[in-house]
Amino acid sequence: MPFTVTVVALYLLGLLVIGAWASKKIKTVEHYIIAGRDLGFWVFAILVVASTMSGMTLLGVSGLGYVAGWPTAWEQIFVPLTCAVCILIYGTKLHRVSRRRGYLTIQDYFAHRFYSPRLMRGISALAVIVVSAIYLVGQYTAISIVLGWVLDIPHIWALLIGTVVVMSYVVLGGMFAIAWTTLIQGLLIAFGVMAVFPFILRAAGGLTHVNQVLGSIDPNFLRMAYPQAHPPYAPYAFATPAFLVSFALLLGLGLGAAPHIVNNILTARRVHYFKWTPLLAFFGYLVIMFMIKIIGFAGRAMVHDNILSVSHPDMTFVAAIQFALPAVVWPLFAVIVLAAVMSTTDRLMLTIGAAFGWDFYKNLFNRAASDRRITRVSQIMIVVIAVATAALAISPPELLAWLIWMGIGVMLATFVAPLLAGLYWKRATRAGAVSAMLAGFASSIFFGAIHRFGPALPAAPHRFYHYLFFRPLPVHFSLYSFLVAVGVLVAVSLLTPPPPAEVLEDTETGFFIADRSYSGKR
Repeated sequence: MPFTVTVVALYLLGLLVIGAWASKKIKTVEHYIIAGRDLGFWVFAILVVASTMSGMTLLGVSGLGYVAGWPTAWEQIFVPLTCAVCILIYGTKLHRVSRRRGYLTIQDYFAHRFYSPRLMRGISALAVIVVSAIYLVGQYTAISIVLGWVLDIPHIWALLIGTVVVMSYVVLGGMFAIAWTTLIQGLLIAFGVMAVFPFILRAAGGLTHVNQVLGSIDPNFLRMAYPQAHPPYAPYAFATPAFLVSFALLLGLGLGAAPHIVNNILTARRVHYFKWTPLLAFFGYLVIMFMIKIIGFAGRAMVHDNILSVSHPDMTFVAAIQFALPAVVWPLFAVIVLAAVMSTTDRLMLTIGAAFGWDFYKNLFNRAASDRRITRVSQIMIVVIAVATAALAISPPELLAWLIWMGIGVMLATFVAPLLAGLYWKRATRAGAVSAMLAGFASSIFFGAIHRFGPALPAAPHRFYHYLFFRPLPVHFSLYSFLVAVGVLVAVSLLTPPPPAEVLEDTETGFFIADRSYSGKR
């Protein structure tokens, strides 16, 4: 234990040192929020991937594999896909326009594209803060789970340590600190997972034996989807074909539009990065995600064989490492697990701080505010929101993946329709975007509440409304709210006057991505 404490303490201290170093690079608010638009290829690519690598990547992915088997493996395709979608579909045009127009947040784009410097900015900034805070609670939960396990300390102390450390280096160094700590964390995660994977699989008896055990528990564990039935025959059998369609939208489109991920687009130094980073992000992340999922399968097999004990499905990855590796190297891999759960937390904090400092304080309340004052407001609000969300994480939901999916679902319903329509549909209007964002957010909370707390589905036969207002819903709740948002955006846009032509020209709106006339570097 003393060696473990020392290794973890050195890692956490190293993060604080990076934060202190990065603070010396902060000269303007642009440096603090988007690193001066000057991140190189590898730092940028790993930042996008690692910002997607939430607490769900190691803990939730392996935990879901433990609970539900191979039908959940689609998650390992959809999540890497969202990195490619973010960079290529959302990012290529956003990066180009942001450099020309000086955007610091995605809210800048919304305010410009939907010719609404106050209303659209305010609504989108508020939505950013709320959905990022929901997601942040899940990340704190992951950090406290890992720190509590590694250091053998109570949940509340683990939560406090994790909050203070991440909050401190984000407040000190802003995006520069996040980018460089994320580079280190991303490399640790990639090499760490590849290193432990063969040891854990061998300890479980090999992939063939693991699959045999899964099949003996439930033959459907070996299929790529559970039978289409509503309600499913077991709580874990939710990954039916219909659900997987909604899952693809949730992770493939929704996660990529998350503010803490899509805002990374503004940090890249050159536009030609967007040619290769989608492929790098997709295939690199795909390999790591499948390894983690199979570790979850291996954990379930070892528990079934009575050679491993797992206190909770989300602890499968951690327990498997401790079982399969010598005790002397466990502390090193404990740092890798910590790196995974911290790599998204810091980005969420800065996203929220920037929304308060840049969008609310600077653009809505004090247009004359200096860069120093804006940065200070952002830092203060990072502290406030960090403490508030950590308090909410004291009593987290039972399954980490559910909380994180809830956050992603709200993001899908709130941001994807206005973002895609703004980039590619010239007829999308201010009224349409505002209405869609409000309708998507409200309906996602409504259907999310039904999914979790609504009345139980009556006995067969079912009526149509049973599939909308009774749990369990046959698809992820965000599909309903996303369709509401799309319908509202299209209907309201068509009923209101079209956007000004100069706005469409300035924001390069239209069904295209590339702009060969722009070099990407001023």
